[in-house]
Amino acid sequence: MNGDPHPAFDAASPDKDVKGPLEGVRVLDLSRALAGPYATLMLADAGAQVIKVEQPGTGDDTRGWGPPFTGEGDDRESVYFLSVNRTKRSITLDLKGADDLARLRALIAEADVLVENFRPGVLARLGLAVTDLMAQHPRLVVLSITGFGEGGPDGHRSGFDQIIQGEAGLMSITGTPDGPPLRHGLSITDILAGMFGAYGVVAALNERATSGRGQLVTTSLLAAAIAVHAHQGTRWTIAGEVPGRSGNHHGLLAPYGAFPCSDGWINIAVGSPGLWARFAPLVGIDVDDPDFVTNADRMRNRARLVGIVEQATAGDTLDAWLARLDEAGVPAGRIRTMDEVYTWDHVLHHGMVDRVEHPVLGTLDLPGAPVRWSRSGRRAPEPPPTLGGDQAILDALPGASRTE
Repeated sequence: MNGDPHPAFDAASPDKDVKGPLEGVRVLDLSRALAGPYATLMLADAGAQVIKVEQPGTGDDTRGWGPPFTGEGDDRESVYFLSVNRTKRSITLDLKGADDLARLRALIAEADVLVENFRPGVLARLGLAVTDLMAQHPRLVVLSITGFGEGGPDGHRSGFDQIIQGEAGLMSITGTPDGPPLRHGLSITDILAGMFGAYGVVAALNERATSGRGQLVTTSLLAAAIAVHAHQGTRWTIAGEVPGRSGNHHGLLAPYGAFPCSDGWINIAVGSPGLWARFAPLVGIDVDDPDFVTNADRMRNRARLVGIVEQATAGDTLDAWLARLDEAGVPAGRIRTMDEVYTWDHVLHHGMVDRVEHPVLGTLDLPGAPVRWSRSGRRAPEPPPTLGGDQAILDALPGASRTE
């Protein structure tokens, strides 16, 4: 999408005078890659001022992750970096240098929130142990995101997303029953840890309004992954059942999954007796067929049921089936590619594409913020920062005239 926006695009755009419910909160972001930056992205979308501290010369690791890239030469930028760093400021500091470390300390003194996702012990080696920082700045909220959590037998390990997806059991329930374990198509444990981290920060800021004191907020990729196991976790912890891979079909409901049409794929969700009564006649099944009366019956005979449904859906087009199921009140949807998602008029109507003007790269369309506030409004999105593009922030520090 590089042309004129959809007519609904502007209607869904935020008011540029609105600052968001976290207006006035200053976040110092020492994180890189995805988990920490996703947390600070959420805080920035809510109105916080996020100052991203990057390594001189190279910046956040993800600035070099690609292809794909956009821009040319020295102005080239990774689309990975651009995806999760909108509405932030960027400064560069060499934390191994005494002068820049002093500048960082001055920034911490003015911050409400400090976010870091270093390996355990790194901040302490820099002379910035969290316990010391919080003793010096009692109102400071610190968010620390690690891979495996601090302490414990595996706390020292590096926590990359795919490693955690495997260790946390996510890959064991992803894929087809007769195929290998599969990773999620996104770095999902990074994103989840960022989301839980942002939630923890907002809760801590709310408590600070009463107590006047900050606190340490911790989460990890491992903890975030386990927290979203939901019924797949309790299948083991309560029922003693080890979940397996069920492919594109729900592990506990049938029919509930992806089915082929003559020109594409459709998802159909039959999640209640009422829905089954409306769906069964559409695929030529007697509602009272004893093999399929209850969900337990349908799960027991799922292979045959899926075969019957697949034969029926394959006989007509996607649009025809969507219309038929919609008329019957059965939940269904097409399986879209990314280009189809971002040109879908419904997505544009809800403002889920943020158009920003980058100072170097020009017009960029970014995945939009998912949350709205009826009274506080939605903060207008700003472009991801250029590396060190906001060094002037350092000039405002007390006695911190910066010389290169």
